[in-house]
Amino acid sequence: MLDIAEELSRWAEQGRDFAVATVVAVDGSAPRVPGAALAVDTDGTAIGSVSGGCVEGAVYELCGQALKDGEAVLERFGYSDDDAFAVGLTCGGVIDILVVPVRAADPARRVLLTALTSAARGEAAALARIVSGPRELMNGALLVRDGGRYEGGFGAHPELDRTIAAEARAFLDAGRTGTLEIGALGSRCGAPLTVLIESSVPPPRMIVFGAIDFASALVRVGVFLGYRVTVCDARPVFATRARFPEAHEIVVDWPHRYLESTPVDARTVLCVLTHDAKFDVPLLRLALRLPVAYIGAMGSRHTHLARNERLRATGVTDLELTRLHSPIGLDLGARTPEETALSIAAEIIATRHGGTGLPLTGAHTPIHHDLPGTARARRIGSVA
Repeated sequence: MLDIAEELSRWAEQGRDFAVATVVAVDGSAPRVPGAALAVDTDGTAIGSVSGGCVEGAVYELCGQALKDGEAVLERFGYSDDDAFAVGLTCGGVIDILVVPVRAADPARRVLLTALTSAARGEAAALARIVSGPRELMNGALLVRDGGRYEGGFGAHPELDRTIAAEARAFLDAGRTGTLEIGALGSRCGAPLTVLIESSVPPPRMIVFGAIDFASALVRVGVFLGYRVTVCDARPVFATRARFPEAHEIVVDWPHRYLESTPVDARTVLCVLTHDAKFDVPLLRLALRLPVAYIGAMGSRHTHLARNERLRATGVTDLELTRLHSPIGLDLGARTPEETALSIAAEIIATRHGGTGLPLTGAHTPIHHDLPGTARARRIGSVA
């Protein structure tokens, strides 16, 4: 539900009651990943999506029913061989969906609304809910925020709360969403539990070096894909808000000096569009030693080979050079700035999700790859 936090937090501010359906698990081919959500309020207004359309109608009805009876429910949807037009995933996959009412009288409402507010603000937060287990636990919720503190819980089970909070911290640190199984809780509950943990983390960064026309197009694509985009160039006449109105941040500085001082992480992508040795070499020498997700550099094949030699002369190893995507982008035959930006974005997406960049027509590879930010169910020991 945190993927639609901004809209849901507005509903909450308006005092609306609503029900949220969240994808818990996916098996086979399915259009949405764990954490994807659809919400319906008491007026019948719907936001979000759990399947790209094929089971939305049935999930909509489940949300309405949950609002009436106040009970959480777990439902499975899959492909129907008998009737391809029946409620199910015609793409052949199976998804489990948790539907939870969020009403004024519900004990967990405060925790859920705090989670939505944190996610809408771009703050790090992990929300844990019971997917399967004793019914009295399925309406509870536990929230872990940056720093490790947690609030909420699942009734009179402090050891369960501590165990789930510790797991949620690990999920949050990794930026993951997924499920885990916890062994029997002893005589109080008896049965094992399945827990969904949704992580919401600040948007990943895209840093574009070089304030050129191609950068302007890439900024627009980066913002569209959900990145927080920074443009950096040492030339103040080019690095201006007028040229890059969509950028979240514009920095006038030498690229390598800015990269030395700004925070990056394992989700950050660096796009070097300067193709000027005095900028590229010191910048890439530093970038290739940072734990970032993607490093791409623009230039012809001749420029690429000459740049590699200059980098080797500064001590960059061949192993470090294997991290460099150059010439930048996939071979789409791109010519315009917009087409080039699309080819760069396509390479970033393929790198992130393990895609091949090849046409799906005639291929035998999976259409939907497992995402680094999602986790399949795993089992941990029992809680006494």
